[in-house]
Amino acid sequence: MSRMTFSMKSAAMALGLAITTTFAAGAVKAETLADALASAYEHSGLLDQNRALLRAADEGVAQALAALRPVISWSANMSRDFGRNATAATAFVPTNSASSSASLSLSASLVVYDGGQSALGVEIAKESVLATREGLTSIEQQVLLRAANAYLNVRRTSEFVALRQSNMRLITQELRAARDRFEVGEVTRTDVSLAEARLAAARSNLAAAQGDLARAQLEYLAAVGHKPGRLSPSGGLKRLPSSLEAAANAALRQHPDMAQARRQATVADLRVDLADRALYPTVSLNGQLTRNNTLNNQAYGTNGSIGLSGQQTIYAGGRLSSLQRQAMQNRDAARANLHVVSHTIRQNVGNALANWQVARSSIQASQEQIRAAQVAFRGVREEAQLGARTTLDVLNAEQELLDARANLISAQVDEISAGYTLLAAMGELTAQKLKLKVRIYDPAGYYNMVKDAPAGLSEQGAKLDRVLRRIGND
Repeated sequence: MSRMTFSMKSAAMALGLAITTTFAAGAVKAETLADALASAYEHSGLLDQNRALLRAADEGVAQALAALRPVISWSANMSRDFGRNATAATAFVPTNSASSSASLSLSASLVVYDGGQSALGVEIAKESVLATREGLTSIEQQVLLRAANAYLNVRRTSEFVALRQSNMRLITQELRAARDRFEVGEVTRTDVSLAEARLAAARSNLAAAQGDLARAQLEYLAAVGHKPGRLSPSGGLKRLPSSLEAAANAALRQHPDMAQARRQATVADLRVDLADRALYPTVSLNGQLTRNNTLNNQAYGTNGSIGLSGQQTIYAGGRLSSLQRQAMQNRDAARANLHVVSHTIRQNVGNALANWQVARSSIQASQEQIRAAQVAFRGVREEAQLGARTTLDVLNAEQELLDARANLISAQVDEISAGYTLLAAMGELTAQKLKLKVRIYDPAGYYNMVKDAPAGLSEQGAKLDRVLRRIGND
């Protein structure tokens, strides 16, 4: 009887202290959630990809601006003419003839009027850049939210493994106690078999929990950029909105998806105007200077011209009218998308806020459940020692306590996860707003270097080449 009492007390102590011991061991040089988010920000290939796409969109402004500037080009030609002819002038005697010539031309053209199409092209390119920047911010939120969930899931599954290990140790001790009591005739073979069955189930649950942990670690590696080590406990988020209206208003005002939809609607409006101006005439200023030399004598010539040319499409088989109608339909679609995005954002905010509130309530309920389950477990265990309870009663009470602890772990993780999801739904899950210890990427840095469309041979062009080489090495 004394051996059984010692085993049960040891098992209860192991069950109660398993997670505390895990936390204490992980607190030494442990990686925090902020560290994981910073690592994800710095090593995300998805962010690198979309930063490159943003820089490509920046170049669209330079290309649109180039349409307002003159185009200068040169062309060169060298030829040699030869032949053998017999004519009346040579008394029909065959004679050989040969001549060589070279020419060099320099031409320039400048669009002086196109109904504002080139200027509209610049505005469209600028708005497209701003829309792409908002898209990059949205990608950043996705990367950080994935990293946060990966971190929290490793924490959850690690604690579940610790719980399952503690549960298996406790059931092993219960099985040993049941066998001891069976030997002295206090219980039947049925009690021993029940404990053996429960131990087999505990081993299966432990294997499943270890598999979940392995998958969570792989997700952590993909999301954060390195394997998880010891992770520190994560505290709850502060200053989250408590009302749906406040959270939704903040989200509609600052969420990058909403800002991107607005920019896209502006681009669609500008494209309607651009389609209308395609019907306008185009006037260009053209100039050309040509130098011709005959290489086998001293003959040469220099010619030049300058003039204005204009053109306007009168009929294109209905193509221009179709482009106008198409632009209008795209504009209507972009405006409708504003409503779709706003409703989606409001719904996401509501879901995240509801999940956060549910998790907080679940924490309180789970804590009360643990307190009650502990009292019940101790009572059932003591009654079993007096012969008033069976081994099955003890195992069931232990299972109730195990489930209560697992529910608390899940609720605590769900609260933090829902908090970060709420931040993302509101547009506030960025490295800058979280104040992560990283070098914040400046989306305007590359734009400021290319917005004036510097030529490749200019000082600014050489600086751009150095920047691109550094980006490629990184």
